[in-house]
Amino acid sequence: MKRVRGFTLIEVLVALAISAIALAAMLRASGSAAANGETLRLRMLAGWEAENRVALLRVSGTWPAPGVAEGRAEQGGFALVWRQTVTATQNERFRRVVMTVAEAERPDYPLAELTAYLTPEAP
Repeated sequence: MKRVRGFTLIEVLVALAISAIALAAMLRASGSAAANGETLRLRMLAGWEAENRVALLRVSGTWPAPGVAEGRAEQGGFALVWRQTVTATQNERFRRVVMTVAEAERPDYPLAELTAYLTPEAP
């Protein structure tokens, strides 16, 4: 009689445990990737809002006075808040504008920040 060699119960249980751990790690990685994708989308939209605000300053034709301005905006279905800080520079023909955009629910956590230098329109 020939003896048939197979896996023991312990070997099968160890293989199942290793498979379960690997599958759990893969699920966590895919969930994390999905969450990161949403955060990247929100950051991209916040960056667009910052660029739009600076573009509006450029085309408005007004020379921004130093100071801070704040407002609300919506981009891609997300409620955002923006903060515009205008400061004078050593060269009086330039103004430094820092545009910070954050999610409305978390205004202290900036998603995008854009620094631009503006000059007055030539007469």
